[in-house]
Amino acid sequence: IITTGCNYKNNNIMNKPKEVTNNLKIKIEDKEYIINLEENETVNEFIKLLPIQLNMNELNNNEKYAYLTNTLKTNSYNPKHINSGDVMLYGNNCLVIFYKSFDTTYSYTKIGHIDNLPDLGNKNVNVRIEK
Repeated sequence: IITTGCNYKNNNIMNKPKEVTNNLKIKIEDKEYIINLEENETVNEFIKLLPIQLNMNELNNNEKYAYLTNTLKTNSYNPKHINSGDVMLYGNNCLVIFYKSFDTTYSYTKIGHIDNLPDLGNKNVNVRIEK
């Protein structure tokens, strides 16, 4: 009999404290979601701004955006494709939540992703993000 896999009982990784939060709570209008975070310097700086309340504007029938009062370090790249639920930073201070998937030529720094984000409709939304 051949067995494969890891025995995690004796793995020291499980005993190490988490240094960075790997998700955040986000409330969009009256519904709550979770942002699964990337591990990068932009996210580390973004977390320091929390909690934050934003009125996010509608754009292009696929995204909501708001300008932050602080600028953040960036590591932008062109993802070529945006997925519904992607949370990105455009430039160094524009937070964007995409609620429809599409191809893009723009560059962003990825903050994280919201699973199962519905169509947010063609209106501005109130958003609260916290740890």
